[in-house]
Amino acid sequence: MAVAFSGGRDSLALLHATCRAAQALGLQVAALHIHHGLLPEADAWLLRARRLCARWRRQGWPVTLQWARLSGQPAPGDSLEAWARAGRHAALVQLAQQAGASLLLLAHHRRDQAETFILQALRGGAPAGLSAMPRQIQRAGLVWARPWLDQPRSAIEAYLHRYRLQPVDDPSNADARLARNRLRLQVWPALEAAFGHAETSLAAAAQRAQEARAALDELAAQDLAPLVGADGRLAVAGWRNLSAARQANAVRAWWAAQAGHSAPQALVVRLLHEVRPKGVARWPAGGGWQCALAGGCLRVVGPPGPAG
Repeated sequence: MAVAFSGGRDSLALLHATCRAAQALGLQVAALHIHHGLLPEADAWLLRARRLCARWRRQGWPVTLQWARLSGQPAPGDSLEAWARAGRHAALVQLAQQAGASLLLLAHHRRDQAETFILQALRGGAPAGLSAMPRQIQRAGLVWARPWLDQPRSAIEAYLHRYRLQPVDDPSNADARLARNRLRLQVWPALEAAFGHAETSLAAAAQRAQEARAALDELAAQDLAPLVGADGRLAVAGWRNLSAARQANAVRAWWAAQAGHSAPQALVVRLLHEVRPKGVARWPAGGGWQCALAGGCLRVVGPPGPAG
């Protein structure tokens, strides 16, 4: 198995606990460390991770460190957080495959889940967004699991204290330009003071959103089964026979299956109001993507490839 290991509080506690359990079970643990190349402290964090894993291995623990450094930088106007997250996920997959791991553990806890729910709600998230982080998901040939989603942050702090673990401190966590940091530093203390149960309730809401998302996915699959041909086109007449709510749910699922990403809300609204069973039309979807109507069917049109 593998553990995503930054050296911070949560991932250090998770790696320590995983190594303890793995030793008793006869399993090998790969600690996966990503050097983002964004902060001057990153070199020292990598060195510290290497020394820690080497020391634990000398003590008989079944752990090895695998690491990778991200290259490049965000394009102008792109989110630094999104760029780092995408690069980190790709690197984790590659490192886990190199280590022969089929299970990757992530150290997100209940507070992280509650924060994610709030951030998604502030972005106008649908059930897919409000469901926040799944406890377990299979992606890129790996099972990604978050075993501590029900654990409060205080439990992790207690674990660190009990075993005298020394995490690294990331100064970027104090950068109020980042949305999650603003929430943690400016909003969460007041929210928790006013509503002591906020963390538990918001995490529970995320769980209910996950259930709602699963039910909507099942409904969309049933609705789309007789409407989508082998070429991926959606029959408009049959789609229009659904209720408005089911039309919206079905077209979102259809678009995601065909395009590989979520449909913009503006596109969904236009399709619901403007699509007719007959005629020819096109609707822009951003990034060169389009939705085209012809022959009584909708189809997804991807951006043009490079010239030549």
